[in-house]
Amino acid sequence: MEFQELKKKSADELKEMYMTNLEKLKDLRFKIASKQLKNIREMRNMKKEIAQILTIMNEKNTTGEKKK
Repeated sequence: MEFQELKKKSADELKEMYMTNLEKLKDLRFKIASKQLKNIREMRNMKKEIAQILTIMNEKNTTGEKKK
C-alpha cells in the first residue's frame, strides 16, 4: 500500500492494519523456517509496511497532542 494512502486512514484503521500485518509477519517467519516460502522478499516488504504504519501512527499521536 502506498504511503499516501496510509496517511488518509484513521487511527483505528491503522491499528487494525498493524495487528493484521504482525500476524502475517509471524506466518511468514514460520513459512520461511519450514522452507515453504519461495519469495523471502515478502518478509522485507511486510516489515516496511509495518514501519510505515507505525510512523504514521506516531505522527498522528504527536500532532494530536499539540492541538490540545
